[in-house]
Amino acid sequence: MTAPTSAPPGATRRQRLVAIALMCCAFACFSALDATAKWLTPRIGVIETSWVRFTSAFLLAALVLRPWSHREILRSVRPKVQIIRALLLLASTILNFLALQYLQLTETMTIMFTQPLVVALISGPLLGEWIGPRRLAAIGVGFLGVLLITRPGAGGIHWAAVYSFIGVGCYAGYSMLTRYLAGHDSSATTLFYSSAAGVLLLSPVMLFIWHAKPDGWTLLMMAATGFWASLGHWLLILAHRHVSAAVLSPFLYTQIIWMLALGYFIFGDLPDRWTLAGASIVICAGIYLLHRERVRKSVDYA
Repeated sequence: MTAPTSAPPGATRRQRLVAIALMCCAFACFSALDATAKWLTPRIGVIETSWVRFTSAFLLAALVLRPWSHREILRSVRPKVQIIRALLLLASTILNFLALQYLQLTETMTIMFTQPLVVALISGPLLGEWIGPRRLAAIGVGFLGVLLITRPGAGGIHWAAVYSFIGVGCYAGYSMLTRYLAGHDSSATTLFYSSAAGVLLLSPVMLFIWHAKPDGWTLLMMAATGFWASLGHWLLILAHRHVSAAVLSPFLYTQIIWMLALGYFIFGDLPDRWTLAGASIVICAGIYLLHRERVRKSVDYA
């Protein structure tokens, strides 16, 4: 998701600290969203949980953006690309929720952390942003970390990790198209398309597959998916108003802390040493890629 406003060129130390705190809180919300989805899917189903997530996001986006008063939000310069991007987000969400039925929160999150590696790898052929040998080596190291977690052939991780890996591919494509659309459509238009597509595609399906009779607690958790997603995106926008994405990006990896805590206290999950070691390698590779990207941009602007 792109921030609606750019960060000030000379952010103060206080602004940076506030932005970092907002960023960490945003990813705490996204972790809570995944934990809520993991709790919900056995009770109401994966597709149903996905529908709840997109419907709540759509309603909030409609209330905030008011497309009935601002018709320009509905007009896209690249509508086909918007639709493809929205479909990739929908697929990534469903695949992530499928994986969460079987995997620990930390396992799915660590696999999702490879998304920047995938984006860096495919940026060359798709966007012409070719990477050098250092970043290519970092990508290789990052994928070695994933192999350490999954340990194929050694019974390391549940087969449902395949859902996460396919989801990473979908989300990488979604991220690439987000960057492409930033030069064509407003962030409001892109945000609206993201949620609207999920609602339009899943709502007819709900007429045939919704059989759940949620109790009060389940209804509360269903509402919580919208709350966590909305609050997380709002905090993310506030953070990017203070400082640039280059400063904030490394704090994406604080999400592993929230996932560890939520997985342990809610589901009693405790990752093994292989998962922790692999996660550390993936995170280090991702942070190094971000560092090299900042170096490259500083050279370009010099």
